[in-house]
Amino acid sequence: MATVIPLETPRRANGDEALERLTALVAEDMAAVNHLILQRMESQVPLIPQLAGHIIAAGGKRLRPILTLASAKLCGYRGTRQNKLAACVEFIHTATLLHDDVVDASDLRRGNPSANALFGNQSSVLVGDFLFSRSFQLMVEDGSIDVLRILSTASAVIAEGEVLQLTTTNDSATSEQAYLEVVRAKTAELFAAACRIGAVVAGRPAAEEEALRTFGLNLGIAFQIVDDVLDYSAEQARLGKTVGDDFREGKITLPVILAIHRGTEAERAFWRRTLEEQDLREGDLAHAQDIMQRHNALRDAIERARHYGAIARDSLGLFPDSAAKRALLDIIGFTVERRF
Repeated sequence: MATVIPLETPRRANGDEALERLTALVAEDMAAVNHLILQRMESQVPLIPQLAGHIIAAGGKRLRPILTLASAKLCGYRGTRQNKLAACVEFIHTATLLHDDVVDASDLRRGNPSANALFGNQSSVLVGDFLFSRSFQLMVEDGSIDVLRILSTASAVIAEGEVLQLTTTNDSATSEQAYLEVVRAKTAELFAAACRIGAVVAGRPAAEEEALRTFGLNLGIAFQIVDDVLDYSAEQARLGKTVGDDFREGKITLPVILAIHRGTEAERAFWRRTLEEQDLREGDLAHAQDIMQRHNALRDAIERARHYGAIARDSLGLFPDSAAKRALLDIIGFTVERRF
């Protein structure tokens, strides 16, 4: 069983409560989004709604579509366009999860058997393609070229990020800059797009659109850094996936990069054996965690996440005080301090 490493960071607020407040703020819209998701998952091919429904029913925070709804509310929008676009964002995200689990050969997703473990790789990839197609149908129905440009660009960048990650996997010489390029593309770009379209549907000025893009981008970077820390520090039951997956797959994440740069030659040889050569032995994960603890790699990675959270916070400065703004500011703390 993996060692649980305390991160020893102060909690400024209850993160679960922050997420609950943000969710409650957009609850009515989110109910409409969930209805749309179920409606648009339907197909005459029974396996499609069955497989798509499996991963969507597994839960998750729905953070990306919630950000779209909250951003539209922040901008004073009172229509309903944001609902279809939030569903579109969730379809893009879900499609990437299906594809990721196939690439990573993951057996768990949010604490349940992954779709590829139950239905096979071929079905998961093809249903992921179906969800991408559904997302583009929703974009076209919205009718905005700006929305289409933002979300289609995000979809392309996400794919580039996944491919870029393949080039850094098993390479212990990967730099922090290269790691951040992967994170910006494969995770933060969709956060940025999800927030930005809230300003677009509200017809807000370019400065507000850019502010929300910056907020989402930096929130997404912080989110992914924390995700990578949790892979070495969280309890499996709470995290909802197998702890140590990144280690076993040879992924080069920020905690690993910091540990390698600060380590001894013997420790760097350990990382080469485990991550590059994939020569994994009993006790290696615990040893990797010990090295990270010794060099404060997990603690300092969280500090990096806080840095990006601070940039996200500053970006909302031009918006007047409101319940939506307070909820979005609070979600930064949830993102950085979360344990799942």
